[in-house]
Amino acid sequence: QVQLVESGGGLVQPGGSLRLSCAASGRSIVSIIPVGWYRQGPGKDRELVAIFTSGGNAMYADSVKGRFTISLDIAKNTVYLQMNNLKPEDTAVYYCSGTWGTNKYWGQGTQVTVSS
Repeated sequence: QVQLVESGGGLVQPGGSLRLSCAASGRSIVSIIPVGWYRQGPGKDRELVAIFTSGGNAMYADSVKGRFTISLDIAKNTVYLQMNNLKPEDTAVYYCSGTWGTNKYWGQGTQVTVSS
């Protein structure tokens, strides 16, 4: 079984930065690639934010491109989401996910609130 635990969320002012962490246990983070970050804002559907695929390729939603960066630390078995120049519309619960065969695994989420 794979367990994913997000951390690093909190309250930040517009223009600020946060780094979210997703610690994986039970399997190597490499074995559950593609891994990704999703978010769900108030009254909205869950949307894909960033995904890391085999070969070190990363893809981003247009709304975060140029501001967010997804990365992996194999030694720490952790996937990160660096978020810069945050905007109020980035406010959401952020979830990390991993893939094993036809199954997807999810963390419990971490709240990010961007407000002045």
